[in-house]
Parts: sequence; structure tokens; C-alpha cells
Amino acid sequence: MTLPHTRLVRGITVDRCEKFISRNYYSDVNLRSQLYKDREDSKDYIKLHVYSVPHLKRITFKEAVKGEYKKAERGDHFGPSWSTHWFHISVKIPEYWKNEEVQFLWDADNEGMIWTVEGVPLQGLTGGYGDDRRAEYVLTRNCKGGEKFEFYLEMACNGMFGNGSNTINPPDPNRTFRLNTVELVVPNKDAWGLFYDFQIILDSAKEIPNDTVRSAQALYIANNIVNVFKPGDNKTVIEGRKIAQEFLKNKNGSTQHKLTAVGHCHIDTAWLWPFDETKRKVARSWSTQVGLMDIYPDFKFVCSQAQQFEWLQEYYPQLFEKVKEKADKGQFLPIGGTWVEMDCNLPSGESFCRQFLYGQRYFEHNFGKRSSVFWLPDTFGYSAQLPQIIKGAGLKYFFTQKLSWNNINKFPNTTFYWIGIDGSKVLTHMCPAESYVSQCKVGELINSVRNHKDKEYSNESLLVFGNGDGGGGPLASMIERLHRMKDIDGLAKVEMGSAEEFYERLEKDSKELVTWKGELYFELHRGTYTSHGRIKRYNRKSELLLRDVELLSTINFIKSQTENKGFTFDYPKKELDKLWKYVLLNQFHDVLPGSSIEMVYDDANKFYEEVEKTGNTLLEKALDKLFKISDSAESAKKGLLALNTLGWNRTEVVEVPVCEGMGQFPQLSKDKKSGFVLVNDVTGLGAQGVDLEIPTNLTQVTACVIDDLFCLQNKYISAKFDKHGRLVSLVDLDLKLNRELIPEGQHGNKFNIYEDIPLYWDAWDVEIYHLQKGHEAGLGTVKIIESGPLRASLLLESKISKTSTLRQVISLTAVSRRIDFDTTVDWDENRQFLKVEFPFDIYNDYATYETQFGFVQRPTHYNTTWDSAKFEVCGHKFADLSEYGYGVALLNDCKYGYAIHGNVMRLSLLRSPKAPDAHCDIGTHKFKYAILPHACSFLESNVVREAYQFNVPLIIRTTSKEIAQAYDTKSYFTISNAPNVILDTVKRAEDSDEIILRLYEAYGGHAKATLTSTLPLEHIYETNILEDNTCLVNYHHQDGAIISFKPFQVITLKVTLSK
Repeated sequence: MTLPHTRLVRGITVDRCEKFISRNYYSDVNLRSQLYKDREDSKDYIKLHVYSVPHLKRITFKEAVKGEYKKAERGDHFGPSWSTHWFHISVKIPEYWKNEEVQFLWDADNEGMIWTVEGVPLQGLTGGYGDDRRAEYVLTRNCKGGEKFEFYLEMACNGMFGNGSNTINPPDPNRTFRLNTVELVVPNKDAWGLFYDFQIILDSAKEIPNDTVRSAQALYIANNIVNVFKPGDNKTVIEGRKIAQEFLKNKNGSTQHKLTAVGHCHIDTAWLWPFDETKRKVARSWSTQVGLMDIYPDFKFVCSQAQQFEWLQEYYPQLFEKVKEKADKGQFLPIGGTWVEMDCNLPSGESFCRQFLYGQRYFEHNFGKRSSVFWLPDTFGYSAQLPQIIKGAGLKYFFTQKLSWNNINKFPNTTFYWIGIDGSKVLTHMCPAESYVSQCKVGELINSVRNHKDKEYSNESLLVFGNGDGGGGPLASMIERLHRMKDIDGLAKVEMGSAEEFYERLEKDSKELVTWKGELYFELHRGTYTSHGRIKRYNRKSELLLRDVELLSTINFIKSQTENKGFTFDYPKKELDKLWKYVLLNQFHDVLPGSSIEMVYDDANKFYEEVEKTGNTLLEKALDKLFKISDSAESAKKGLLALNTLGWNRTEVVEVPVCEGMGQFPQLSKDKKSGFVLVNDVTGLGAQGVDLEIPTNLTQVTACVIDDLFCLQNKYISAKFDKHGRLVSLVDLDLKLNRELIPEGQHGNKFNIYEDIPLYWDAWDVEIYHLQKGHEAGLGTVKIIESGPLRASLLLESKISKTSTLRQVISLTAVSRRIDFDTTVDWDENRQFLKVEFPFDIYNDYATYETQFGFVQRPTHYNTTWDSAKFEVCGHKFADLSEYGYGVALLNDCKYGYAIHGNVMRLSLLRSPKAPDAHCDIGTHKFKYAILPHACSFLESNVVREAYQFNVPLIIRTTSKEIAQAYDTKSYFTISNAPNVILDTVKRAEDSDEIILRLYEAYGGHAKATLTSTLPLEHIYETNILEDNTCLVNYHHQDGAIISFKPFQVITLKVTLSK
């Protein structure tokens, strides 16, 4: 007779099943009690000795083994934060353990790595009880009993996510770590097998919709497994596995969604830990993955960032060789094509090119293959110029998932073609599991189908699994779960595979994919355009310094190749490579954005200081070679030489130091230490002597006080400031216009301070509500300090808050419409945001912002949620608000955050977040911005060139008067007939003595530029970014070459000089 029984109560049954595998409930009698057959932790079997490395040093294995070791034991504490402790460990397997796998368990709630006594890194360890826990190291798969093992363990006193509380808080410098677990164990393979089976079945019951048969089956079977289990009786474990097969054996249909599972270990190159700790994280994580590949031959693991590979190659050469072996077998797969996973808002276009140039070259040289997939899962938005650069670097596909974090609008696509501002398109996939650290759980497979927004066009997606950010990577448990979920009714089909195979299949099989045109704007982390202003200033200045060094070194190199006068010059490629790698490293997506701990910026600043020091040394060496400066040092009569490193003629007023023997300056600074001169029409990429005399037809600039207003005026504009330095009038003096640009009753150069308390991500985020809680900064006083004839200036001094001050020189020259604001701020605030704003009598629904090699336009209104989400946006050297016939550009020399809404232009200046760097932006900041009125629309203006000139000053050097008067050098290369084409980069080729020119169309139109040269040229090739020849350019010495551009097209030319 069948006994009556109750119907399963779903909620109670789910809770019961969860307790069956819980670590926190009933672990002495649930399945966890059976996971190990035996364990031993006595000193008879495990002996520990430790060497605590002094002064927070991270030492090599060879240094570590020479240390003075002392006895240690379980329960000891180690610290402080960031310290390193090396353990010499001797273990003996109990005699009575026969024919068993034996594991060494270690948990100190921090990170560690196992080393052989010969110094070979074997595996990383991660303590604690999070999803990233990896406490076991397999000593032997089949013991005989009594074996002895000896090895070293390197303990790093930091958690997977550094040493801060609540993850992103500043690190606690005095944290200690307790050695909680040191033991030998024999795993119960049957119990572990049931554990993984049960996880899949229980998760299926919970994640598959409750009203389906499959969910009910899963819960019923899970409950039956619990019913048959008896603690201590392994037969019931085996019986449970048989019951589990009733669920796991049911296969999928042929139309089920297909997932390609790719192992991954995202390691932030620096973030909540310094760069040096990342080097160890790489070794810990990758050694572990190499070990997993030995166990699971189908396991494939992708890994990006050439910098991390280079670190491994330098500091862990034996492990690097193992990685190469696994790469040859198709398991360890380099991917991404860039030097680091860089920020994709702030770096320049040329920096983007160098990321790919150095990354792809590294992978090709060391692994014999370039990447076809741009892999960037965790960056804070993606420039609209990226598709062209991706394709130009030999890649075809793009992967990310970060837009799933949007906090206003849900991004509408999963698999699509992303189209850049030039029309280039790349096949893009954003994994619908919406994570690059998937744990291989049922819910992620279900979400991969549920969240897939393009199912009608594509029935495939990627599952990117493995612990990340702090490293770690996939665990054996993840792979075990994947194997069980390979083909189960109710879930997507899963197969291990490579990303490249996935994209190739996607490209072949997908139908009519949708497109997305323009930037992939990230609706979060908008504060990263501004946080850590010093690092952003360093970035801009370093990019432009290296540009000038390459240009001048190339000019000298050309002279050494073409002039038969004993002129010699060695192009400093080795030095430039080193400096570029520092710049590229600091463009990592948590360094340049300002979202790392203070220790990271201590290191990053040192890298930039090296770029500045060595870069300027190389610059002066090149200048000395060109101008013979050192030869004229003793000359009694001095002269000035002006060098223009931009590709067009320039007329500017410049300030130079006063020196003996120079002659009479037409204008001196207030302190008499410097003078002002007019550099008139200096040739693009050329140099000429500077005449100290002012042309007789020059209209002088003036400064005066009229009706309590401070007025700066030249022949182009008249600007009036009130006694607090606010711009109350700006008039274009053109007789046809005579236009007032400041609306009545409003004023520009107004400083506002906003409360800046985001929801969670302090250094990352500024939220939309910050605009509701702001006030005008404290007002200052103004006085005239320069009155012409070449430059007129005002000095503004202000106490903008109780704890912060501002000092600003506002200047106008005789030859420009541009008003400069040279600013110094002593900033000491707590979660406040400083911005400067300018209202103009100009109206347009869209404003223009410079991006890499071009511009984007964004709305100036809040009509939709997509519009209002862009309340803070990224721009480079300029933003512009124009209407038909007139506009104003807002320029800067090191800022990136803008907001233009209605008729008000705002530039973001300084933030003061407190996490993860408690001292972010506290201190003195120097920066410049400018306003540039132009009597035409943006597309007809010279704003792009003006922005370059604001950022790339003329180079002025003192030499003998004789040399200065005789010097008038024309450019080796001239671009004409196309004012919308910018010659951005001149360098020597990577693998030859040829010359590389990189140009781009800046205004979104077609162009036919004429390239002429004073050099004898053999031929010109158009190349890709990697400098592979793509086509021969027709060139005639007298007429030059006609280079045709499409809108925003970037063209790289390789010029071969005639022998």
C-alpha cells in the first residue's frame, strides 16, 4: 500500500535544498560533511617556517630563499598590509593514505602562490569564503603513503581586492591576516561530483520559471537526493549521483540557444593595488590556469593586455614558456591587440594607434599571431572613432559588456555592427549574461537567452567565465559545472571554445544584424572625465611631448640621411618605445580615469616624471642638433628662433625669458623677467628667426577700466569683466557684426561648486542630481597687470570657498580672438565639484565636442532619457557651440569633462572624491582654458587648428643673433589645398628607415589634400596603423601626391627616401 504524502511546498523545499550544501548551516551533517575522506593538520605532517620580508619589499625567489626563516604555525597573524611573507613548507603524507588524491589546503584570507624549491611558480591561492576562494593545491593524484613534499609559498598581505573595506574604500595600511587553515586532505570524489550535480539541479529549480515542468522536475529530484543522503554513508552519495542523472541526462533540442564558454581572468593592471602587485597577480592567476589546462584539455582561456605578458616574460620566464606551450596547443589564447585595456574616452587618437601598434606587434612577435578581437570588457565608454582604428590595426571584432551597467537607459543591442564616425563598422557582441566574471551557474545561462536582444538575428552568444578584476580566473568548480550543463534540457547548449571561433561563426551565420552609429556612451562613471586632474594633465602633456620629440628626431634623422655634410643623428627609438609604454600603461582604464588608490598614483606620477625628464632631454638634444644652440652659448649677441611643430603657418605672441645680449623687447612682463614677442607667419613644420620689432601696421591690444569694468580689447573683440572677474560683455568688433555674445544680465567665467555625492562609486561617478545642489563660488578681486602692446592681462584672485583659493591670469593678445584663462587652484574640499561656465547668445540643439581624430555632436537639451543621460560628457581639446554664421569654442589644455545645455557651456575643473584615494585632487592644480569666438559656423571655422595651437605652443630657443637672423627652414612635408586635413604625427617607421605620416580629416567632409616634399622621394605607400603597406600612392616630385580623404578618415603614409 502506498503511503500518503504531502505535496512539496516550493519555498520550504528550496530552503531545505539550499541548506543541504550550505557552508553556514548544518555543515557537519549536510553534503559538505562528506567532501573529504580524511584530513590531517598536525605538526608531524606539516612543518612551516617563515621569512617576513622587511620594508614592504616584493623580492624575487632567489632573494627569498636566502632569508632568515623562523617557525610558524596555524593561527599566526601576518602583516601589515602589502607586506610579503615567504614560507618554507615540508609535508609528509600519512602512511595509511593509499591510492588517493592528496591536497594541501591553505587559507590566510589573502593571496599566495606555490613555488617549487627550484623556483618555478606553480599555482595561485586565494583565501576567504567568497566565490574566488582557491585554497587547495594538489600534491599528488595517487599517493602511496609516506611521501614527502617540500615547497615554498609566497604570501601577499592583501585580499583579492586590495586592503580597503567595502571594496573601494582607501586601503587600511595596518591590516593583518590570520593563517586559518593549513592541512592535508583527501577529497571524496563522489561527494564532490554530487555537490556539482546538485548545484546545477537546485539552480535549475530556482532559475527556470516556476510554472514549467522542468523546474518542477529539478526541485523534485533535488529533494529526493536530500532524502536518500545519510551523513557518513558514502553509498548514499553514490545513490544521489544516480538520482541526479535523472535530470542531467535529458538533452536539448536542435534549436536551443548556443553558448561558447570562454575562460577569462580580467586583471586590472592597477586599481585597488599597485602595479607591482599586479605583476604577482598575473603569475598567480596564469599559473593556475596553466594547471587547469592539464586537467581539462577542452578548457580554453583568453587573456588580453600585452603589458601583462611582458611582465610575465621579464619576471617569471619559466612560467612564460609554459604559457607559450599552452598557446601553441590552442588553450591559452592571447587576445585584444592592445598594450593594456585602456580607457576609451581620454587618450588621444595617436595614443589609440600606439596601443594597438605595441600590442599587436608584441603578440605577433611572441606568439606568431595578431589578434582579430578587440577585447575590452570593463572600460567606461567607447569613442566613436574606435571602429576605424580597430579595423586599421587588423582587428575585425569587438567585445565588451560594460554598457549593461547603464543606470538610466538599457542599451538595446547584443550582437550588432558598430559604425564609427567615418563609416567603418566592426562586428560587436556584448555577452547577454551581462558579466565578464561569470561563475558558470544556471542563472547565467538563462540570462544569456533572456537578455539577448537580437535573438531573431543570431542564436549564439559568449559566456565569459572566471573570477576577475583582481585576477584569479576560472576555478575547477566552474569547469565542472560547465561540463554538466553542456547539453541539458531547459538550458542553452554550452561548449568550450575560443572567442575568435565564436565571432567567425557569428559573422557567417547571423542574419541582418542591426547597427549602432556613433559613440557607445556609458551612462555611469562620468566623474572619470575629471577625477585626478594631475594625471590627466600629465597624460595630455606627455602625449604632445612625445609627438614633438618624434617629429624633431625624425627631421634630424632625415637630415642625417639626405645631407652629405657629416650630419649624423641616431633616432632614439629605444628611448621612445620606453616612454610610450609608460604613457600607454598609465592609460589603463582605472589609472587615467582617476579611480585607483593613492599608491597607484605615486607610481604613475613617477612614470610621467620619467617621460617628462627623458622626453625633454631628447627634445633638447634634437633642438640642439637643429639649431646649434650649444655652439652659440658664448655668443655676446643673442637671437631667438621659433619652431612650429604643427603643419600650418602660425602667427602668435609668445612669452620668453629675458637674457643678457637679447636686445630690447617690445613688452616686458610685470616682474621684468620675461618679454613678449610677435612670431609672424612661421612655416608649418618649419623654423625662423624672431624679429623683436613690432610691425608698424599692428593694432595694439589694450587693457583699461571703464565704468568699473575691466576691458581687454584688440582689433577683433572687446571683452569686459566685472570687479569679480566675471565676463559681462563680449563683443565681436567686426563692423558687419558688432555682436554682443553675452546675454543681458548673465556672465561668463562664473565658477560654480556643486555637492558631489554619488550613489556608490565615489571617484567614478557624478550623478544627475548634482546639478540641483550647486552655488556660485566665492567672488574675488581683479586688477590689470599687462596693458599691451602685444598682450593685455588681468589678475583674478579669489577665495572660492573656506578652504580653497583660485588665482587666474586672463589675457588677450594683439593678434588673436582667443581669450586665455591661465589658472592656479589650491583645492581642499570634500566631495565638491568645481566647474566654470559661460552663457552665450547662441542657440543650437547640438554642440560639438572633439574626440580622437574628429568630433561628435551631442544634444543641448533633455528631451529624452537618452539626452538627459548625457548631462556630463567627454571632450578633448575643445567643445563648440555654433549657430548659422557664428559660434564660440571652449578650449582647454588638460581637461576632459564638458556639459553644454541650452546656451550655457560648462567645463569641469576639479572633483574631490574620497574613495578609493582619500586625497584625490587635494593640492595645487594648474590648468588653462580659453574661449574663441568665430564669425562662422563650426564647420567653417579654424577651431581644430586653434585648439592644437593652444595645446602645442611654439618652441622658442635662444641662439646667436647671427644664426637666428639667417635661419628660415621650410618644411620637409607640406599639406595644402585641404584646411580640414590635419597632419598629426611624423615618426620613423617601426622596422625600417622610412618615414611615417599620420593624417586625418577633422571636419566630417571629403578632401583632396596635396602632399609635397622638398626631399627626393622614392615612393609613398598608404599603410594601416601597423605600418603594413596597403597601396602605392601616385607621387610626382613637382606636383606632389593627391591624398583623397573621406569624412573623418585617418590615413597613414609610409615615405621612402631616395638613396
